[in-house]
Amino acid sequence: MKIRYHTVIAGLPLAAFGTGTLALPAQAAGIDLTVTIPRLHVAEYHRPYVAMWIEAKDKPDVRTLGIWYDYDMKKGEGTKWLRDVRMWWRKAGRSLTLPADGITGATRAPGPQKISFTAGRAPLGTLAPGHYELVVEAAREVGGRELVRLPFQWPAKTPQTVRATGNTELGAITAVIKP
Repeated sequence: MKIRYHTVIAGLPLAAFGTGTLALPAQAAGIDLTVTIPRLHVAEYHRPYVAMWIEAKDKPDVRTLGIWYDYDMKKGEGTKWLRDVRMWWRKAGRSLTLPADGITGATRAPGPQKISFTAGRAPLGTLAPGHYELVVEAAREVGGRELVRLPFQWPAKTPQTVRATGNTELGAITAVIKP
């Protein structure tokens, strides 16, 4: 029986280092988003429904990136409260067939929630060059509603980091726009 040893350095086989070239994965253009859902100390706590979308400053078009809601409820009952995420519902939600493939997700627990979007892939797709706003809206049963806007330029020439903080239903929100 012959035993072969395989050496790995930093996740790459040793053979990759002997070729004189080392191929590292390229970073694709896109958006890395962190949405913090605050821990609220209230008598009756329900996880918020959260919608994330991009809109051009001078156009009414909206591109929904994600919607976190209770889509597993019997008979689709969770969708009836989506209209409480009012701004998103008026701009894009009422025209979607839910659950929407690639953007629907479950409600999230308190804490920082990370999600990434890659240019050229759904749901971000391709954006024309210009000024945009990434909008995050949250609504919570027996709670409040809050909307936060993060302006950014697309495409980014260098990485851009934009931050905002909500007051009640949303905490710190950070978007890293990658070239």
